[in-house]
Amino acid sequence: MITGLSGSGKGSVLKSLEDLGFYSVDNLPVDLIPKFAELTRDNASIQAAALVVDIREGEGLKRFPRVLAAIRKSVDAKLIFLEADESALVRRFSETRRPHPLGADRSIVKSIRAEKLQLAPIRAMADLIINTSKFTVHELREFIGERFRGQRDESSKILIYVTSFGYRNGVPPDSDLVFDVRFLPNPNYIPRFKNLTGRNPSVARYIRSFPQTLEFVERISELLIYLLPHYIREGKSYLTIAFGCTGGQHRSVMMADHIRKNLAEAGFKAKVNHRDIAKHRG
Repeated sequence: MITGLSGSGKGSVLKSLEDLGFYSVDNLPVDLIPKFAELTRDNASIQAAALVVDIREGEGLKRFPRVLAAIRKSVDAKLIFLEADESALVRRFSETRRPHPLGADRSIVKSIRAEKLQLAPIRAMADLIINTSKFTVHELREFIGERFRGQRDESSKILIYVTSFGYRNGVPPDSDLVFDVRFLPNPNYIPRFKNLTGRNPSVARYIRSFPQTLEFVERISELLIYLLPHYIREGKSYLTIAFGCTGGQHRSVMMADHIRKNLAEAGFKAKVNHRDIAKHRG
């Protein structure tokens, strides 16, 4: 069963499950869910089923927690709750120009907050909570495909974002883990490196030439490879790891690239983002 905030990607998740062979139904009335569960359980031709129930149900949604608790006594039922940061939801509604299901008589922000309050009891019952703020539609469908295709490789169950940033511009608010690399020698004080970035081979080679850099890379890589399976077992769908230096141009950029490479070699899905590198060219 799929539920969650409007604009969080419930339709994409349902489509992904349908592509995996799940018998799928969108917006099934709450009062019909027990019968649906019974029919799919007793139908040998249906191996798995998925349905979406959300705020469109209106007052009937208040009965969903009780219905879910009853269903779980007779079938293997899992609840996926999708959500996204408020700013991401506002942007999505703006891009699609669709009204919020709670109506157009109030702002999108007020509707999102009201929906969160209404869905809080259901969220508390979820087996898996996915924040889709950073997922593209393709990444979300790929994540669901890997999670529910029955793959044994747990490393595919989490998407890792490795970010570089400059402390002078503030710590990225969505960071789960933050590492300060300002203790490393700063290439900014070397004239030939000043207008380059940590992606430049000469700059990266300079930063790696110090023993503390290599030791830090090794220790942090080992720590992350140890931690990630624990995050996966807790149901975390993505993790943002941030490396910061003064301006976000040299040391943090080189470090983010190196750590992403090490995590990828260890079998994890890792993407890199250099938040402040666009402020510098070279």
